[in-house]
Amino acid sequence: MHEQTVTLWRPVGPKELELVRRSGMRAFPPRLPEQPIFYPVLSEDYAVKIARDWNVRADGAGFVLRFAVAKDYLSRYEVREAGGRAHLEYWIPAEELAAFNDAIVGEIEVVSEFR
Repeated sequence: MHEQTVTLWRPVGPKELELVRRSGMRAFPPRLPEQPIFYPVLSEDYAVKIARDWNVRADGAGFVLRFAVAKDYLSRYEVREAGGRAHLEYWIPAEELAAFNDAIVGEIEVVSEFR
């Protein structure tokens, strides 16, 4: 039986992308101490905005990653609005990121790059 999934996006800079690549494009790296929440977003447009406007300014490059997560796993989290109706994301506590990674179905793909 094929598992139902939800497609999510994640804007990242070059350092986080390298860590995702080291996982074989299968997992996101553990959060840093100052990063208590992992924020995957629900729309590609929102991820593009963050990658283009924030990651490029902060890191010289921004990337948008697309990936699928098991719908039953995500059902335990609320969708959060971050400053507007088009800015929807999940807030995954850092200590739950390993379980989130286990719920990723297939590979994480790079779908956009900005410099």
